[in-house]
Amino acid sequence: MQKGSRLNDYELALQWLLDCGLLYKVNQVSKPSIPLISYETNFFKIFIHDVGLLSTKSELDVKTLLEGNRIFEEFKGALTEQYVLQEMVSNGITPFYWSSQGKAEVDFIFKHKSDIYPLEVKAEENLQSKSLKVYREKYNPHVSLRTSMKDYRRESQLINIPLYAIGTDFLSE
Repeated sequence: MQKGSRLNDYELALQWLLDCGLLYKVNQVSKPSIPLISYETNFFKIFIHDVGLLSTKSELDVKTLLEGNRIFEEFKGALTEQYVLQEMVSNGITPFYWSSQGKAEVDFIFKHKSDIYPLEVKAEENLQSKSLKVYREKYNPHVSLRTSMKDYRRESQLINIPLYAIGTDFLSE
């Protein structure tokens, strides 16, 4: 997008890409209450529909993907969020996200049965999650979720789900 452009300058093209299934739109919610769609704001994030296409379009070298390097650190998070979104959507979950005026952002918020779950996505084994902490202090959910390269672990009100298991029915308990 050009500097100074507005959404309505690109609205038709964006809608066309969404309608064709090439992009996925994740809307922001102002608060995590049922029904989530009632708390949508005008803000949203756009994801390409397939993690493989994102990798290809980014022209990443396979060696970088497999071994990583210091230049790749930030984009690794975007690829991981893309993967998690793809798994959620393929399992019938409609994701949203939550943000607190630029101070914190939880990657995904979704409804499962009669509960709302925050899900923080981590690309590595680093489990620091300041945004999830802010969310938990503000809304006190009964369970928060985090996905990372670490193994499954349940702490009092936090469940860490390994990235490889995010496509399973991890909330079946």
